[in-house]
Amino acid sequence: MRYTTVFGLILISISALLMDSCVFEGAFNGIALGPWRGVLMLDGRKNQRATQQRDKYSLKVDKYTFEEVAEGELPFLMEVTHTSVDSFYIEIINGEERVKIPTEHIAYGKDRRTGHDTIRIDFPHYEAYISARYEANVMEGDYVLTTKPDYRIPFVAYQGQSHRFTTLRKAPVMDISGKWAVNFEVETDHPYPAVGEFEQDGNYLRGTFLTETGDYRYLEGTVQANKIYLSTFDGTHAFMFEGKIMEDSTLIGSFRSGDHYRALWEAKRDPNAALGDAYNMTYLKDGYDKLAFSFPNTDGQNISLSDADYEGKVRIVQILGTWCPNCADETAFLVEYLKNNPNEDLAVIGLAYERHRDFQKAANAVNRMKERFDMPYEVLVAGTSAKDEASKTLPMLNAIIAFPTMIIIDKAGRVRKIHTGFAGPATSQYEDFKKEFEDTIKELLNE
Repeated sequence: MRYTTVFGLILISISALLMDSCVFEGAFNGIALGPWRGVLMLDGRKNQRATQQRDKYSLKVDKYTFEEVAEGELPFLMEVTHTSVDSFYIEIINGEERVKIPTEHIAYGKDRRTGHDTIRIDFPHYEAYISARYEANVMEGDYVLTTKPDYRIPFVAYQGQSHRFTTLRKAPVMDISGKWAVNFEVETDHPYPAVGEFEQDGNYLRGTFLTETGDYRYLEGTVQANKIYLSTFDGTHAFMFEGKIMEDSTLIGSFRSGDHYRALWEAKRDPNAALGDAYNMTYLKDGYDKLAFSFPNTDGQNISLSDADYEGKVRIVQILGTWCPNCADETAFLVEYLKNNPNEDLAVIGLAYERHRDFQKAANAVNRMKERFDMPYEVLVAGTSAKDEASKTLPMLNAIIAFPTMIIIDKAGRVRKIHTGFAGPATSQYEDFKKEFEDTIKELLNE
């Protein structure tokens, strides 16, 4: 049974008068509209790996504390918009990004067993959901990622709050805008490089980190005195970065991914910071000059790169996973490119490596992605997302290092370029990649 709280009705009636005419005005059934501040409580449960990582982390980071925010809380912002009496949608906000959860993916009503008002928010593009009790404009429950066994993080959200980390406005000790040379997992014997790109406006901070296999997409947060806070949540990835501006103007901090991973990072300002060449990381082994494969599509029909539909064309093979946000960014780019540049001599084929070993579950995930992006090309179910297993399915490659990976093949079937990872629209490299890609395809089509 659907419900409406009296307090919620009052808020809605007042707020609706201020909304654009396209938004429903009047009483409705559902949760209160407007801004919400959500929090994932990462320390709600601790597993053995997280405890081990925390012990390593404490050796270096316990020298300073983050008093501006509650420890272990990953915040994100939401906005609820009502379009009719019984219809509303939710948008999760990460800087410039808005992740929309439409009406049909939201269930709300009274739990007959407990008598409590409840809501379930299913993320349409990922196999995850939030299930919560709703009372007095507060949601409290759990975030659940179904592709991992028993993966559940406590969740709470408060209506009417629009700050991400804190309402404090401590004067920043410096402006960190610009590029930074970063190393992650510095507490281990095998740190890996990254590039930090930040834009600061007073206390407000946004940016991202680029690695050799992709980027951490839209991060948003704050600078408080000498402390840095950034977070993002898109329904499947929950990233939080905390940092300290040191006296020598370097940065040191921690990175958390959900409640299962924690690492240290260090950074030094460097306007020329760069990563390795994305075109030199993945390559054909000696003795191979072509790519070959045969995998089933979502209907179970085997498709080969040598099929007549692809023979004699410039081909783009996209190695992806439906669970991967960087793959989603690359897919959006490819779909837009094909829409704006139709050419019968150009073909794209996707190879999906999924977290499901069951074929039908993997196929269902692929079909959801195809529908989401209106993908005009075939996507095959190629294997599992474990990189060592995925690499065995394409033995002519040195390895599958990253999702996504793009392989560009000329009309004669020769592999001309392999691009590892994807620097998406949250990065400064995106426009350069687009131009380079467009020039390459144009050149190959004219050969």
